[in-house]
Amino acid sequence: MSDQLTTMMNNIAEKTGKPFQEWVDLVRAKNFSKHGEIMKFLKGDHGFTHGYANLVAHKAKESDSDSIADKDSMIDVQYKGKEHFLSIYEELSKAVAKFGKDVEFSPKKAYVSLRRKKQFGCLKPATKTRYEVGINLKGQPSEGILEAITKSGAMFSHQINISKDEKLNPEIIKWLKKAYENAG
Repeated sequence: MSDQLTTMMNNIAEKTGKPFQEWVDLVRAKNFSKHGEIMKFLKGDHGFTHGYANLVAHKAKESDSDSIADKDSMIDVQYKGKEHFLSIYEELSKAVAKFGKDVEFSPKKAYVSLRRKKQFGCLKPATKTRYEVGINLKGQPSEGILEAITKSGAMFSHQINISKDEKLNPEIIKWLKKAYENAG
């Protein structure tokens, strides 16, 4: 588990008056079926920020990469029925790994989070016809293939979509590198 996650887990007790595991147990007792339901409960009823609510939700549902020993199995599940996007994931992963030794790949249930000191991107086979690259570059206007996300509460400030028949555009790596540099 990363130092950042350990710090966040410890900070929840300071911010809420309840230890982290108590929140996880509370959420599990509610038997929420969806991640979004947990987020709404923690943010709306208990004033959690997005990051803390997301952490508790993933731990409660054991959908985070730290809760699963075989991380490759998470990748297999993400790309089941979307195998045509696996080469995009592999190319992007190889390029991002070259950014620095501090790059962390953290598979989740539906995507792979890209982190440095904080999350700077994600790789997600969204549908059978659309692959999404989420990028955090707050303040950056839309440019070329980089689309600013305007809805509030979004996990990323920008997104690049790749269709089923597209090849990897080198511009994607440029934007991910910029986000990585800003996350340091």
